[in-house]
Amino acid sequence: MAKITLSNIGHSYNKDKDQSTWALKPLDMVWESGKTYALLGPSGCGKTTILNTISGLVTPHQGRLLFEDQDVTDVPTAQRNIAQVFQFPTIYRSMSVFENLSFPLVCRGWKAEKIKARVHEIAEILEITDKLGRSAVKLGADEKQLISLGRGLVRDDVSALLMDEPLTVIDPQSKFELRKKIKAINKINNLTVIYVTHDQYEAMTFADELLVMSFGEVIQRGTPEQLFEKPNSKYVGNFIGSPAMNFLPVEAKSSEIYFGSTKLKTASANAQAQGKAIEVGIRPEYISLATGAGENVIEAELLGHDDFGSVRVLKCVSGGFLISVKIPRSQGLPAGKSLFLKLPAEKSWLYQDGHLA
Repeated sequence: MAKITLSNIGHSYNKDKDQSTWALKPLDMVWESGKTYALLGPSGCGKTTILNTISGLVTPHQGRLLFEDQDVTDVPTAQRNIAQVFQFPTIYRSMSVFENLSFPLVCRGWKAEKIKARVHEIAEILEITDKLGRSAVKLGADEKQLISLGRGLVRDDVSALLMDEPLTVIDPQSKFELRKKIKAINKINNLTVIYVTHDQYEAMTFADELLVMSFGEVIQRGTPEQLFEKPNSKYVGNFIGSPAMNFLPVEAKSSEIYFGSTKLKTASANAQAQGKAIEVGIRPEYISLATGAGENVIEAELLGHDDFGSVRVLKCVSGGFLISVKIPRSQGLPAGKSLFLKLPAEKSWLYQDGHLA
């Protein structure tokens, strides 16, 4: 339960002086005590480097790391009072499940009765009470990862809980329930949780705040709603959401925006964008089918559709540009190929050179 501050933290594994090649470019950031954060981005973007810098497995090339107001940059991992869960199971092969879960508590001198109560509490939440007496080495990969998770969650006095893609080996059906259980435990313990993943759905359903990363930089930080509703760049718009955000090239004429011959109103203040690449971004969820021409309505042709259970994604083209439209299955498919698409102004954002205007 600690506020974590990264002050001008940067890291290069090969000590390169050119910061453009660093695994983690210089970063200033504060993570508040008791909140859950998700680091989201493709492989190699710097997520795990941040996590390992906080845990002490990596000593940063520059900058300072503070827990509350205490500088822990050079403090060994064992003295940082953190718990860390890795991508693949890490268990003590010679111990039972109970002994694996209780090991962090034994090392800190907890009394036997308190250890037993805490281990059973965590085991019950993770639904592994019936396995406490079994040898950990005889468990399957997903069960072993549950043990790793339990060992990270069993302490209620850590400064932070760091989780590096902990659900990778868990079967898809169990992931959702397991995320709920981790959140339930964290709500009781009020820990600072930093969760690394490349799965946007996992991040958006788990964290209070997301940090989207690319090439060692944090591109945008905010709540799941903020990043979905108003991404600050095409990168975030494409990375968050399924299907990705639509981006339509437009032209600025005086203070008005045109897609082809259709004038479009947006939620952005109309920017003076002459000489720049400008586009209107809108989520597939917010485009609707119109019955005819009107304000912020464009003509399109239906190319096909994909079914996703209760929703369909229409694949359309207008002015030579592909547009995805997400509609409920109950709405049914359009009768013909020619469509009118309504782009509500309050959900349309203007982007200049790939960034929110």
